[in-house]
Amino acid sequence: MSSKQIPKTLPPNTNLSKYHDYIARAVEIAGADNVKIIEQDSTLIDGDYMHPCKGHDMHAVYDREYFVASAIIFPKDVPDVQSIMRLCNEFEIPVWTYSIGRNTGYGGAAPRVPGSICMDLGRHMNRVLEVNVDGAYALVEPGVTFFDLHEYLESHDLRKHLWLDVPDLGGGSIIGNAVERGVGYTPYGDHWMMHCGLEVVLPSGDLVRTGMGAMPNSSDPEILKARPDLQPPNRAWQLFNYGFGPYNDGIFTQSSLGIVVKMGIWLMPNPGGFQAYLITLPDDNALVQALEITRPLRIAMVLQNVPTFRHILLDAAVAGPKSSYTDSDEPLTDEQLDEIAKRLDLGRWNFYGALYGPEPVRNALWGAIKGAYSQIEGARFYFPEDRNEPKSGIPSVDELDWVSWLPNGAHLFFSPISQISGKDALAQYELTTKRCREAGLDFIGTFVVGLREMHHIVCIVFNREDKKSRERALWVMRTLIDDCAARGWGEYRTHLAAMDQIASTYNFNDNALMKLNETIKNALDPKGILAPGKNGIWPKNYPKADWVISNDGVSKSRL
Repeated sequence: MSSKQIPKTLPPNTNLSKYHDYIARAVEIAGADNVKIIEQDSTLIDGDYMHPCKGHDMHAVYDREYFVASAIIFPKDVPDVQSIMRLCNEFEIPVWTYSIGRNTGYGGAAPRVPGSICMDLGRHMNRVLEVNVDGAYALVEPGVTFFDLHEYLESHDLRKHLWLDVPDLGGGSIIGNAVERGVGYTPYGDHWMMHCGLEVVLPSGDLVRTGMGAMPNSSDPEILKARPDLQPPNRAWQLFNYGFGPYNDGIFTQSSLGIVVKMGIWLMPNPGGFQAYLITLPDDNALVQALEITRPLRIAMVLQNVPTFRHILLDAAVAGPKSSYTDSDEPLTDEQLDEIAKRLDLGRWNFYGALYGPEPVRNALWGAIKGAYSQIEGARFYFPEDRNEPKSGIPSVDELDWVSWLPNGAHLFFSPISQISGKDALAQYELTTKRCREAGLDFIGTFVVGLREMHHIVCIVFNREDKKSRERALWVMRTLIDDCAARGWGEYRTHLAAMDQIASTYNFNDNALMKLNETIKNALDPKGILAPGKNGIWPKNYPKADWVISNDGVSKSRL
């Protein structure tokens, strides 16, 4: 490596000589083509969703170089991941892992600790290892996207047997989405609930398989001589999550305790038919009424899928930028929202759902659903063919068009959880709308209904090239975190910049949960190598007071 290759940001407690030694050793492990330094004089290019940047956040709320890696390593296989983790322990250099780098709105491919090594698992580790029709599951590596698995099912003529649940955007990693607790919209929409069996590299570099995977498939000495990650898995690994003893899988979600290198995911057996539908709701009062109707239907699973109640501006922003609706930079008024709804032939809120099963089953369900929501004055009912719209269920990236609502569009997600309640929905909507208006921003959002809870996904769109716009967006999110915590609403996922703040709101019994998380972290990762600061969990060698980001965007570690 050339001595001229100086990174933009060195890892903490690392001088240039030590860093060069580390990089040289990393090249020996992964190869020169798989180690890339983000050099001091290089320009950080944001890219786009399908071609994301790899060492910083394409939707940065601070300067692009605030959360930036020093280098990116692309491991070729599981032994590479293990060797890199052991090397990081030896040099005490932090590593931040990601599958694809499309964690858009939550930090993308950026590390929480500036100067960390980013480990990109998606370039080479991108195989669909198995699709089992009888068991209705797949076994995948981190680089397998929803597009990839869908194409695999299509090309192997398996879609007649098995369907894949798809989130809003099809380019994300199946593993990455599941371990961050992302959701889709079919009956299999809770992706973590549908995972079964993990293969994980621990911070030490050790390799484990969870659940039934901990039992070898055979006691044949020749099989057991094979490299551990290549040994055939237990035949029930993707069928029964729990195995024997403590159930460990959950500690590898949203955590810094391991790197998931294989995961089983349950697929939906072809139900024998599918019908999407839309119910438009004329105003906020109709939303309240609709959610009260939704709760018992969802719990009873009359509503089979994950319903979503979208604000008119979410659909409007997918259809076109703000400039296509108004010449003003001010937040849109209620009157303007009504005009847009009329123009798009939609409601102020729009309920998207789906029916599954043979036609008689779908007809019976639709009769019950339409009958229930017909109580709402002004509700209208559509199938896609009524509106000349394509049926859903195929991975796409069209949904992300709403990010272009403003010039140089970027976004943050704010995502509180509550009970399925019209009262809660209205209170959250009024609160978030108020804060958005105070910042001069439009409210864009949706309520996504799980089995017994409700995600409120607020899309905070800002101009990434405008410092004031970035500051307003971050102010909205930070203010809403405190607003919602005061009402008992907690976020389930967040951007790097707000991880510490949100972690501090989960403070029952003198922060008992954080103390537990820190104890486990320090036991499994005593040198604090893997993703320090992830979701507010700081290892003992990273003094929290130095690393927490204050509301003005300053941490002592950067002074």
